[in-house]
Amino acid sequence: MTLVRFEPFREIDTMQREMNRLFDDFFTTSRRGNGNLAFAPAAEFSETASAYHLKLEVPGMDINDLDIQATAEAVSVSGDRKSENQTEENGLTKSEFRYGKFQRVIPLPGRINNSHVEAEYKNGILTLNLPKAEEEKNKVVKVKVS
Repeated sequence: MTLVRFEPFREIDTMQREMNRLFDDFFTTSRRGNGNLAFAPAAEFSETASAYHLKLEVPGMDINDLDIQATAEAVSVSGDRKSENQTEENGLTKSEFRYGKFQRVIPLPGRINNSHVEAEYKNGILTLNLPKAEEEKNKVVKVKVS
């Protein structure tokens, strides 16, 4: 007999993530209107002293089907996840995968140097390194008095 430790906080965390995903799906669907967007990929965001780091979950995508654009204040990732051709033989096929067009626009808490953004796609995770724009620190400006 295997003893399994019950961890209530892990269960609550899992339930919270699922509820967030449920509400995200609902509101994404209601904003969709004409049905052009199939889903919005899950994102993970972190910050260091010199950069913002963004990870997007886009499994099953070809890198050529992703469009990544960055302004000084936001990042947009869009694409089209193409469905696999399936043939039904002797039964029913059920798929919970989402196919079709998607777009995710992430506003950033600060300005970035968008000409130096780096992207890597590995194992279904798109990782963006967004270097922060250098602030004009201690810049002295001569003020004229009239």
